[in-house]
Amino acid sequence: MLTLCGFSASNYYNKVKLALLEKGVPFEEELDWVGETDLACSPLGKVPYLKTDQGPMSESTVILEYVEDAYPQKPLMPKDPFEAAKVRELLRYIELHLELVARNLYPEAFFGGKVSETAKEKIGQQLEKNIAAFGKIAKFSPFVAGSQFTLADCAAAVHLPLVASATKIIYGRDYMAELPVREYLKTVGERATVQKVNADRKVNTELMLKRVKK
Repeated sequence: MLTLCGFSASNYYNKVKLALLEKGVPFEEELDWVGETDLACSPLGKVPYLKTDQGPMSESTVILEYVEDAYPQKPLMPKDPFEAAKVRELLRYIELHLELVARNLYPEAFFGGKVSETAKEKIGQQLEKNIAAFGKIAKFSPFVAGSQFTLADCAAAVHLPLVASATKIIYGRDYMAELPVREYLKTVGERATVQKVNADRKVNTELMLKRVKK
């Protein structure tokens, strides 16, 4: 039995959780907050990490690839090598060039912190450039890589809403609005797996905020 460790307020945790649910892989969840993780399983103290019968592993994208390889039923990657590479390309864009850049806005956007005006300007310029580039490779027909729900959607479904929300809060404008992201999120939001992830995220986020206030 697999055990997914972390917390449901984390979009990286939810990326893996969504993949497991989509593939129908049995798993248990273990609540581990940042700072309370098992460093033998995740040496950097990051979440999520996965416990398997063979041992633990960390890094969400690595976990995604392991799950896809270990449980090939109901694949979330195309069989064609080129199409599979395009899914990985989208994953890289979403995580590295969109979410990781937007993450610098989260302290002010979501947690009552402050981001300098200089940083906001630089981040905004980078996001506009990166989102435009992402728009050139994303298909949204109806899923981000095309007609098949893939691992790229497991990332997009949890990361893109945060990028959109953070930019709207900080800049007064949703930087994702020129792409069909709203329609896409409505489409994937009809999936029972996404609804489950979002419901658990909401509950866990409230718990996390209560912990922060203590």
